Amino acid sequence: MDKLLPRLGAYRLKDLIKAIRGCKTAADERAVIAKESAYLRTSFKEENVDIRHQNVAKLLYIHMLGYSAHFGQIECLKLVASPRFADKRLGYLGIMLLLDENQEVLTLVTNSLKNDMNSQPFIVGLALCTLGNISSAEMARDLSGEVERLLASSNTYIRKKAALCALRVVRKVPDLLENFVSRAKSLLNERNHGVLLTGVTLLTEMCKMSNEVLVDLRTHSVATLVRHLKNLVTAGFSPEHDVNGITDPFVQVKILRLMRILGKGDAEASEAMNDVLAQVATNTEASKNVGNAILYEAVLTIMDIESESSLRVLAINILGRFLSNRDNNIRYVALTTLTKTSQNTTTDASALQRHRATILECLRDSDISIRRRALDLSFFLINAQNIRILTRELLSFLEVCEGDVKNSVAIRICDFAGRYRPNKRWEVDTVCRVLRVAGAFVDQTVVNHFIKLVTTSPPELQQYAVRKLYNTVKNEGEKALTQEGLLQVTVWCVGEFGDVLVSGTSGLLGGDEEEIAQTGGLADTHNQYQTAPTEQDVLDMIADMLKGPYATELVKEYTMTTLVKLTSRFTQDSTLSQIRGLLTKYKVNVQLELQQRSVEFEQLLSLDRESRTALLERMPVLESAAKEEAKKGMGVPTTETAPVAAGQQQNLVADLGGDLLGLSVGGGAAPAKAQNDDLYNLVFGGGAPAAKAAAPASNNILDLLGDIGLGGPAPATKAMPPSGQSFYAPSAGNQNDLLGDLFGGGAPAMSPQAPPLSTQPSAAAIDPLGDLFGSGGFGGGSAAPAAAAKSYVAYEKNGFRVTLSAKRDGNAIDVTADMKNNGMSPLSDVAVQVAVPRSLQITMHPQSSNMIAPGASASQRMRIENPTKVAVRLRLKVVYNIGGQQQIEDIVEFSQFDQSLWS
Repeated sequence: MDKLLPRLGAYRLKDLIKAIRGCKTAADERAVIAKESAYLRTSFKEENVDIRHQNVAKLLYIHMLGYSAHFGQIECLKLVASPRFADKRLGYLGIMLLLDENQEVLTLVTNSLKNDMNSQPFIVGLALCTLGNISSAEMARDLSGEVERLLASSNTYIRKKAALCALRVVRKVPDLLENFVSRAKSLLNERNHGVLLTGVTLLTEMCKMSNEVLVDLRTHSVATLVRHLKNLVTAGFSPEHDVNGITDPFVQVKILRLMRILGKGDAEASEAMNDVLAQVATNTEASKNVGNAILYEAVLTIMDIESESSLRVLAINILGRFLSNRDNNIRYVALTTLTKTSQNTTTDASALQRHRATILECLRDSDISIRRRALDLSFFLINAQNIRILTRELLSFLEVCEGDVKNSVAIRICDFAGRYRPNKRWEVDTVCRVLRVAGAFVDQTVVNHFIKLVTTSPPELQQYAVRKLYNTVKNEGEKALTQEGLLQVTVWCVGEFGDVLVSGTSGLLGGDEEEIAQTGGLADTHNQYQTAPTEQDVLDMIADMLKGPYATELVKEYTMTTLVKLTSRFTQDSTLSQIRGLLTKYKVNVQLELQQRSVEFEQLLSLDRESRTALLERMPVLESAAKEEAKKGMGVPTTETAPVAAGQQQNLVADLGGDLLGLSVGGGAAPAKAQNDDLYNLVFGGGAPAAKAAAPASNNILDLLGDIGLGGPAPATKAMPPSGQSFYAPSAGNQNDLLGDLFGGGAPAMSPQAPPLSTQPSAAAIDPLGDLFGSGGFGGGSAAPAAAAKSYVAYEKNGFRVTLSAKRDGNAIDVTADMKNNGMSPLSDVAVQVAVPRSLQITMHPQSSNMIAPGASASQRMRIENPTKVAVRLRLKVVYNIGGQQQIEDIVEFSQFDQSLWS
C-alpha cells in the first residue's frame, strides 16, 4: 500500500505531516491542506476501500490542525463497520472527534455500538469509550441495558470502561440511575484499583443526583470506604500503584471526595471517618505535590463533614504549613481554602489566628493573586482584640495596592472599623486616613459612611473631625487636593459645623485610651491638625480650592452649598460679603447646575438672617444612620446590604450632602409597558420579543424658592446619573431628598426603594423633615407606612441567595428580589430572569447591580399583574460568575407564594 500511494499522487500520513511542517507561511500551509482535502473528497467519492484507512487518518490530522473535516463523517462510520480491529479503532476515534450528540448522523452508530459490545474485549472497550464520550439521551436509553450487563463482566478492563460509560448515561438520562445503583455499589468491593476508581467516581455522581442513593451509601458503604482508604494509607511500597512514594493517590482523592459528600450533615457517618482522616492528615508526606493534593482533599473533607474540633484545628494547621511553601500555587490554594472556612466555629477562628503573621506577610507578596487572596482572608481575621493591628496593616496595604482595588479595600476597612471600633474617635481617625490615602479612588459609599459617622457623633467629636479635615487639606496642600473623596467630606463638614470649626477649644476626644496612654494625654489635641482657624482662613482655603485644577464639578457643587450654609454659621460682615462674591461669579457658569445654585442662593441671601438661619440649620441625623450607630462596636454588620463595584452605588451624598437644600432630584424614564407574550418562551428559548426593563420613575425639579415668593421657577437642572443601591443608603422613600418638603407641597414624589426583608420604614423614615417646623408648619405631611411584605427564599446555592419579598397591590403583586452574596468570591455578570405563565403579566425594573462583592447584595423590583387571580408560579433563570472563573446558570421553579397574595 505504501508503494501504491505515491503512484496515485497522494501523500502518506507521514509525508503529509512533513509537508505541512515544511511550510514557511500560513498561506503555504493552507495550500497544502486545500490540495490534500480535495484529493480526500475525490477518493471518498470513488469508494476506494484500500486506502480508506490512510485517508481517514490524514483527515483526522487535518481536523487536529483546525481545518474543516466534516466531509469524512460517513467514512468513519464505514470504518467502524469493518471487521478489522485497526479500522474500528480509527473509525471510533474519528466519530468521537468529528461527531457530537446533536448530529443526526450519530443515530447510524447505535447498531454498530450494540454489535461491538458483544465482541472481543478490546472492541467492547472501543464501543464503551465511544458511547461514554458522545452519547445522546436517545443512545443512552437504547444501550443502557448493554452497559448494565457489561458492569457485571468478569473482565476488569470491561468493567472499568462500563463504569465510565454508565456515568455518561446517568448524566444524560437521570431516570436510568436506579438501574445502575446495585451494580455500582458492588464495584466498591473490587480489589482492582482501576475498577475501584471508576466505581467511586460513578457513585459520587449518583450521590449528587439522588438523595436516596446518598442515604443508602451513608448506611451501608461508609465502612467499606474507610477500610479502602486505611489500606491505601498504611500499605507498604507497591510498584504497580506507587506515585512518588504515595500509594495510588488518584483512588485516595476520589474516596476522600465521596466521603466528603457522605459525611456532610451526618454526625454518625462523620464519626466513622474521623480516625482515618486523622491518619491521612498525619501520615501523608507533604514534600511532593502528590502528597499535597491528598492533604488538600483531606482538609476539604474535614471542613465539610461534622468532624471533631481537634481534627479541624489539624486541618487549619496543614493549610498554615501550605502558606509557608515556596510554590505559589500551593499558597494560593491554602489562602482560598482558609477564606472559605474562616466563617466557621470559634475553634476554627482561634486556630486561624495562629497563622496571622504568615497571612499578613502574604499581603506583601510579589504575586498579585496571592495578595488578593491574602487581602480577603485578612478581613476575616479581624476581631475586637486585633482591630488596631490589622487595620494598620490594611491601611499600609491600601497605600500601595492597585488602583482598581482601592475602593473595595477602603469600603471594607470602613465597615470593619465600625464593627469592631474600640471607640468612636478611633473610627473617625481611621476613616480620615482612608480618605487621605485613597480619596481619589473611593466612591460615595465611604463618603456616606463618614458623613453618617460625624452626624451621629457628640459635639466635641464633631469639632474634632471638622478641624482635622480642615487642617489636613490646608497643611497637606496638593496631596490632599487630589483626593476628591477627602474634599467632599471636608467641604460638607465645614458647611455643617463651620461655627464650631472657628470657635471654642477642643479637649481629649472619643476616649481613645490606648492613644492617651502612649502620648501621655497629649494625643492629637493641640497639634497642627487641631488648630482653630479664623473665618477668613476658612474662606481663603475654599477660594484656593475652587481656583485650583483639582476641584471637580461635584466638589464645586458641594462647595457652593457649603458657602450658603456658612452665611448662617459665620458672623463677620466681611466674610459674608466674600461668600456672596464667591457665589455670584457662578451666575454665568457654563455648567447649568452651578449656574442654578448661584442664582437660587443669591435669592436666599436676600432673606433676613433669622429666616436664613432657620432654612440653613444643621442636617438632622438620618434614621438609618442612627440604626447603624446602635450596632457599631458589636462585631456585627451594621447594614443589611454591602458595597458593590465602584460607580454602582446610589449617589446619596450628592443628594443630601452636595445638595443640602434638595435643589435637584435624579430623574429617569417612565416604566416600560408590560408585555403580553408568554414569558416562559420569552426567557427560555421562545420567539417572543424580550420584555423591556422599566427605568426609575421620573421626578420634577424642586423649585427652592417657589413657595416663598422670590421669583419664578428655577431653570431646569441636569438629572443625576442613575446608580445602584448604596451600601449606606437610607431605608426608604424621601431620604434621598431630606429637605425636599422643607417649603411645603412642592417636593417631588420619590420612587420608593425596595424594602428590606420583612420590614417596612416608619413614617419618620419616609420623610424625616416633613414636619420640621411643627404640625402644619409649611404644609409637609407624613406618609403612612406600607403593608409588610412577606419573604421567601427562592434560590440558595454556591453562597448566592435570592430572596423574594412580595406584597399585594390590588390585582397585582409587587415583588422585590434581594440577591445576597454569602460566599468568599465576588460575583459578576449577575442576572435573575423571571418568567410567568401566559395568564400573568410581569414588568421588570432595572437590577441595582450586576456585580456583587462578598457579603454584598443587589436588588431588583418587579410587578406581576394577576387579573384572573390564579396561583402565581415563577420560573427563575439565575446566572452569575464566581470569581471570574466559574460560570453558573441555574433554572428553578418557584410556587411558594402565600395564597393571600391573589385570593
